[in-house]
Amino acid sequence: MYVIGTAGHVDHGKSTLVKALTGIDPDRLEEEKRREMTIDLGFAWLKLPGGREISIIDVPGHERFIKNMLAGVGGVDAALLVIAADEGIMPQTQEHLDILKLLQIERGLVVLTKCDMVDTEWLELMTEEVRDKLKHSSPGLANAPIVPVSARTGQGLPELLKTLDGLLDNVPARPDMGRPRLPIDRVFSVSGFGTVVTGTLIDGKLSLGQEVEIQPGNLRSRIRSIQMHKTKAEAAGPGNRVAVNLTGLEVGELHRGMMLTVPGWLEATDRLDLRVEMLGDSPVELTQNSRWDFFSGSAEATAGVTILDKPKLLPGETGLVQVRLSEPMPIARGDRFILRLPSPSQTIAGGIVIDPHPRRHKRFQEEVLQTLKTLEKGTPAEITLQRLNTGTRLPRDIRSVAEEAGSDLKETQAALAELVKQGTAFLLSDDAEVKEQALKAGEAVVLAPSQVVVGGAAWQELIERSVGLVKQFHGQFPLRRGMGREELKSRLGIASAKTHNFVVNRLLAEQALVETEAKQGGNPALSLPGFEVKFNPAQQKQAENLLAAFRQSPFTPPNVGELGTDPNIVAVLVDRAELKRVSETVYFLGETYDLMLKAILEKLDQQEQITLAEVRDMFNASRKPVQTLLEYLDEQKITRRVGDARVRW
Repeated sequence: MYVIGTAGHVDHGKSTLVKALTGIDPDRLEEEKRREMTIDLGFAWLKLPGGREISIIDVPGHERFIKNMLAGVGGVDAALLVIAADEGIMPQTQEHLDILKLLQIERGLVVLTKCDMVDTEWLELMTEEVRDKLKHSSPGLANAPIVPVSARTGQGLPELLKTLDGLLDNVPARPDMGRPRLPIDRVFSVSGFGTVVTGTLIDGKLSLGQEVEIQPGNLRSRIRSIQMHKTKAEAAGPGNRVAVNLTGLEVGELHRGMMLTVPGWLEATDRLDLRVEMLGDSPVELTQNSRWDFFSGSAEATAGVTILDKPKLLPGETGLVQVRLSEPMPIARGDRFILRLPSPSQTIAGGIVIDPHPRRHKRFQEEVLQTLKTLEKGTPAEITLQRLNTGTRLPRDIRSVAEEAGSDLKETQAALAELVKQGTAFLLSDDAEVKEQALKAGEAVVLAPSQVVVGGAAWQELIERSVGLVKQFHGQFPLRRGMGREELKSRLGIASAKTHNFVVNRLLAEQALVETEAKQGGNPALSLPGFEVKFNPAQQKQAENLLAAFRQSPFTPPNVGELGTDPNIVAVLVDRAELKRVSETVYFLGETYDLMLKAILEKLDQQEQITLAEVRDMFNASRKPVQTLLEYLDEQKITRRVGDARVRW
C-alpha cells in the first residue's frame, strides 16, 4: 500500500479534489466545515484502476497551518501538488515545493484544478508556466506529469487516477528493517475500545497482541486491534496508514509527535548532529546560537544551533550542525527534518540526521567533522566501525550496533564480518577465536545478532583502561593478589556479566592481565603479568613473628587479634597457605592443619567415628580450637556430626 500527500496553496481545491476522488470528505473538524478551509490533517483512501489501494493525506495550505502540514507529509511515497488553473503558483505553493524538496519526496504529479474556470489558451499557458517553475524543484517533480481536472464537473479525474496508478508502478515498496516506527499524528478514544493512535508506518511490522513502546516517555502497551481504511487487520507492514487500538494507556498520556515502536531500541534524544541544507532564497542566514523551529516526522521542538564547520550558513549553503532540542524527540539516523523561522513563520532549511545521540561538540574540531562525514557518506563497514569506536566504545551485540547506526541488521552483520576479517574489529565470545580464524581464512561465517563485538580502537582503549585500573589497584592494595572480576566490571562500566567475562577472557588470552587462584579457595584475582605480593622489611618481620608464635604452640594457636599483626599481612599468609583460617578468630599453621586433618581422617578409617575429646587428646590441645576445627570440617562437608561424635561425610 502507498501513501499520497497533497500539497499546494490555500483555496486551490486540495480537499475538494480528495473528496471527488474518494467520496470521503477529509475536512473532519467542525471549524473546517464552517470556515471552508482545511486546518488539520485529513485522511481518505481509494482503489486505483489497477486494483492498488492507496491512502491520501490531505494537508492544510494556509501559512498559519504549515506545522500541521509537516506532521503528515514526512511519511508519504508521492505528492499531489495542487495548483489552481485560474491563479497559478502562489506563495504557499512555493513553500510546499520547498518542503517536498528538503524532505526528498522523490515522486509526484501536478494537478491543475478548476480547469473548467479557464479557457484552453489560458490552461496551456498555465501548464507551461508550471512546468518551467518546476524545473528548479525536487527531481521527483521537475518532470512530473501535469493533469488538468475539475473536481466540480469530474473532468480529468479518470485521467488523473490512471496517471497516479502509473506513477506508483515505479515507486519501490518501503523496506522492512524490522524496527516498526509509527509517528503518531492523531490520538482519540473510541467508546468501548479506548485509546486509538494513527500514523503512517514508516518501517517494520505491527501485529495484534504485540508489545509496543511509545517514545518519549517509555510508555508500554499492547496492540488490541489494528485497522487500515476502517478494516480490521491481523498485521500491518511498512508504508500503510494504520490505526492502532492500545491497551492500558489514556488519551491524555499521548499526543501528536510521539512515536509508537517496539521496546528497547529507539531512545528519545534532545541533541542531534545534522547535515543542514539552506534554501537558496532563504531570507535569513543560519547563525551560531540562533534558535529555530525544528520538525521531523510528526514531532516539533525548538532547536538551538551550533554550526560545526563554518562561521555561519548562507542561503544555498550546506553545513554540519549540532542542535539542542527544547524537548526530547524520537528520531533515528537518516531521518529528514525541516527548519523554520519562528517569526515570521517561514521554511528556511532542511536536511538529514547524521547522529541522533552525539556527544556535545566544540566548533571546528577536525576529528569531529571527519567522524560526521564518515557517518554521513561512508560505506556500511566504515559507518559500523565508526559506531564501534565512538560513543560509549564498550562492547555490544550486533543488533545494538545496527540499531545505533540506523542500519539494516543483515547489512551490519556483513559489514562486521568484513571488519573482523580485516582485523579492525574483534569478536567477544567463547568461540571468538575459531570464528575470527575462519573469517580471515575466507570462510563464510554468519555472525549472529547476539554476537558481541568491539572496534579495534575501542579494544585498545579497553586494554589500556583495564591495565591502568589493575595497576592502580596494585598501588592501593600492594598486599592483595589483585582485583576481582566484579570490581573490574563495575569500574569499566560494563553492564552485562556475560559480556564482561568475554572481555576478561580475551584480556587473559592476549596476556594483558593474568588471573590467579587462591591456594585456600576464594575468588580468583586479576593482576598484571609478573606481579607478586612482597613484604617490605617491617612487614616481613611481623610475618615472621606471627608464624613463630604459632610454631610455639601449633595445636593450641594464639589469637591473631591479640598479636597485633596487620590484618593485610595475615590475609597474605592465608593466601599463601602458610596460615589456615577456620573461623574469624581461629587460625592454624597451614602444615598443622594438614597434619591434624590427615590424623582425623585416618582415625575415622580405623573406628568410623571420633569425638571432640579424642581429637583434643590426640594433639594435647585445648577444647576451643579443636571444637572450631571440627565445626569447620562439618561446614566443608568433610565430616558430619552424629550426636557427640563425627563421622565421614
